[in-house]
Amino acid sequence: MKKLLLTAALLPIGGMAAAQCAPDFTGVTLNVSTQNGPAIASALSAAAEVWEAKTCGTVNVIEFPFGELYPKFLTAMSQGTGDFDVIGFVPAWLPDFSPFLSTMPAALQEGSNWDDIHPTYRERLMVWDGEVKSATMDGDMHMLNLRADLLENPDEQKAFEAKYGYPLAAPVTWAQYRDQAEFFNRPDQGMYGTAEAYRRGGQQFWYFFSHAASYTNNPNNPGSMFFDPETMDAQINNPGWLRALEEYKDVLQFNPPGALNNGSGDVRPLYAGGTVAMNLDWADSGVLGSTEGVIDGYVRTAMLPGSTEIWNHKSKAWDTFPEVIHSPFLAFGGWQLGVPADSKNQEAAWDFVATVISPEVSGRAIVTANSGVNPYRFSHYDNLDAWSSIFSAEEAASYLGAQRASLDAPNVALDLRLPGFFSYTEVLEIELSKALAGEVEPQAALDAIAAEWNRLTDEFGRDTQLAAYRASVGLPPLK
Repeated sequence: MKKLLLTAALLPIGGMAAAQCAPDFTGVTLNVSTQNGPAIASALSAAAEVWEAKTCGTVNVIEFPFGELYPKFLTAMSQGTGDFDVIGFVPAWLPDFSPFLSTMPAALQEGSNWDDIHPTYRERLMVWDGEVKSATMDGDMHMLNLRADLLENPDEQKAFEAKYGYPLAAPVTWAQYRDQAEFFNRPDQGMYGTAEAYRRGGQQFWYFFSHAASYTNNPNNPGSMFFDPETMDAQINNPGWLRALEEYKDVLQFNPPGALNNGSGDVRPLYAGGTVAMNLDWADSGVLGSTEGVIDGYVRTAMLPGSTEIWNHKSKAWDTFPEVIHSPFLAFGGWQLGVPADSKNQEAAWDFVATVISPEVSGRAIVTANSGVNPYRFSHYDNLDAWSSIFSAEEAASYLGAQRASLDAPNVALDLRLPGFFSYTEVLEIELSKALAGEVEPQAALDAIAAEWNRLTDEFGRDTQLAAYRASVGLPPLK
């Protein structure tokens, strides 16, 4: 990176130097900050090399632990310190960050590169209060990662069907998921049934949400998963959430020892290394399993399991459906880039963002292990040649098919996005951890969360929060 800059500096002003700097940001240094790597930070560093060579500017990538990002970014932007030119953050924080972010230039909101971004990200997650305030640089959703060496083994198929009475295949319901976790749980052979994240601060609540979406994201009552979209009363202690928590806790027994201490970064090598039969995770597990694991060639991916029963908060009863309803949960929603309004280098900053999310640069990031970048463009899903460098044809079809099916699912569930997100999830993690550790009963934990969520909603302003929540789930304002 520095060598490229030195070469440019030695060239005479004008002539070749001018031709190399397009646009010319010589003398501009961008402070770009996100979580400590390799995930996301390494992708930004790789994109920085491209941008520096093109523009003759300089990029300084500043990394912080994930837990420090929200307060550091919000404090700096609200105080107008100008510390950051580009920030990499979570879509759930956009409601809080939006007042302090600049709006994406109109020129970036048109053309083939713009249209190439899947509308779920482009029209929902990048927008707040009617303005495009961020740019998706990573497409995220939870999926189920499986192993073909187990699913397609004739002996395993015969034994599974004899025990459970139906064929061994990708689980369609959470009950089937539990059956497989139990079946493949073989501690004496060094293999366990599944791996999920349970550690507080290890992104545990997104795993809980992935279970809960199947029982609470009712298609008959859109937007009712987290709150009542008419009153803003918390729904997190209803029977749908209770079933999800009980099942999330139940499969702990089929996880490797010490699972309560596992965060999302821990479940990936467990899958890639063949320690578990499957895991729940973002798309990172598939890439890691095929590039650095012992299951190369056997990576398979499926949509999250669904349910034929979903809680109806209005009728206070379970709605039963003739077919399994999949409610794939867009956990996290993918990393986003924003340009703070107090940045003194906004033009250069947005140009850097455009480089990061360009089809060419992002297309390399999605096939780089541990980059943390997962598909979010149509071209990412359609360019199968790019995936041949890491996947077999069967692996690529499974991996990309599960993600497209999740994004396109009629009952897809978007993550919680609300002002004060950090406050809501902090109490959630505290009580959730108590329930997982057996310190309190699941219902008591959920009741405590609901009470605190309702208190926070009143503190932030119930009408304001209700309007924001309805907007985040795609509902019109109440009349």
